[in-house]
Amino acid sequence: MSNLRILVATKRVVDYAVKIRVNAAGSAVETANVKHSMNPFDEIGTEQAIQIKEALAKAKTGTAEVIVVSCGPAKSQETLRTALAMGADRAIHVESDVELQPLAVAKLLKAVVEKEKPDMVILGKQAIDDDSNQTGQMLAGLLSWPQATFASKVELGDKSMTVTREVDGGVETIKTPLPAILTTDLRLNVPRYASLPNIMKAKKKPLEKIVASSLGVDIKPRLETLKIAEPAKRQGGKLVESVDDLVDKLKNEAKVL
Repeated sequence: MSNLRILVATKRVVDYAVKIRVNAAGSAVETANVKHSMNPFDEIGTEQAIQIKEALAKAKTGTAEVIVVSCGPAKSQETLRTALAMGADRAIHVESDVELQPLAVAKLLKAVVEKEKPDMVILGKQAIDDDSNQTGQMLAGLLSWPQATFASKVELGDKSMTVTREVDGGVETIKTPLPAILTTDLRLNVPRYASLPNIMKAKKKPLEKIVASSLGVDIKPRLETLKIAEPAKRQGGKLVESVDDLVDKLKNEAKVL
């Protein structure tokens, strides 16, 4: 494999360590003054693309260009700079201040793919904010490309890739031609930390800005969130004196018998 172009989709989400709170209106998760970071599954996708690039260079069998793309508000550029610091070559920010649901993101990514013509598109299997697990599959459908989802191992061949994917019954190994869509699972790799020198270098790497409306894509939401509520607080446990007391509480209070 000579020259490979890899497009990696990333998303800015509320950091995984933050305790999630519902806003006062009960319409969404509170995001004001909350730490954000790159979606963990997208970090894995970025790491995988960089590992492919490094492996090709080490084996002297080809080269790879890693392009990261994010769709969302201006602050999404922070996520892109993180990916550039990890080792991506350049970034594309598709700017939009409206809510972007999975189908809208897939349509925007399709437009970017048609412009960049990558050999592979890597996405996290899902974002931890909405857990939709839809964008990769939708993008594959829009492009009529093969897809390998929930990847835990990837091996590149000559214009193809062999992917071990996690399924309900264990693992499944498939082979698909390129270009193709790949979505990453947790066990694929451990993302690297960006070093301070690389963080400084990332500031000078190219970051292209594209206004979403210029791509001619209908991104209006198809779904409306009616209400968001926190789970009911769990009550403390109770000690019972006997088995009869336990059965009585299970039957009359918990109503599970």
